Amino acid sequence: MNLSHAVKQNSSLSPMLLHWPPSIQGEEELFFEFCQVNRELRIERTAQGDCEIMAPTGGETGSRNLILAAQLYNWAELEGNGIAFDSSTGYILPNKAIRSPDASWVKKSRLAVLTPQQKQRFLPLCPDFVIELRSPSDNLKTLQAKMQEYIKNGAALGWLIDPETRHVFVYQPEIPPVILDNPTALLPDRVLMGFKLDLQKIWDVPF
Repeated sequence: MNLSHAVKQNSSLSPMLLHWPPSIQGEEELFFEFCQVNRELRIERTAQGDCEIMAPTGGETGSRNLILAAQLYNWAELEGNGIAFDSSTGYILPNKAIRSPDASWVKKSRLAVLTPQQKQRFLPLCPDFVIELRSPSDNLKTLQAKMQEYIKNGAALGWLIDPETRHVFVYQPEIPPVILDNPTALLPDRVLMGFKLDLQKIWDVPF
């Protein structure tokens, strides 16, 4: 059984964890190539060097992810000061973890200093803004820890959206997370000035 088939067989379970030998844990290029030959999987690396492998999402989560990314992209195109990225984008955080949030945004000024080669690989920075969308198989505490990791590594704002409970967890530096109960929209008053996320389209899947 190959890796892809093994993960898909266990898609309802927690992410599969692989322990990489210490001699190759810091090899970003090797990890990038590993992800490229397993494009059908979502692969992240922890700060400790372990590899977390997740199966493709279900239909409802896939639709929600696209709605999130589309709204962020449309705003970013009009606002002009940053670039929006989808869930296939990997970031090398300062703590050496490699993460792929469901949607993210980075200021153009931070991207401008990257070399052409860096732009083609995992981006060596933490996004300014991240969104994680909880799927039915995701462990909430694991996602909450991931959101804290983004903030500790430089993110200015993070939203963890849980469609099952209709809760949104808002993360910002130096203050405790705020829990919003069944909001219909999110309008950040800083970081993403003028952005509005319509959550009704997230709560009510259109099929």
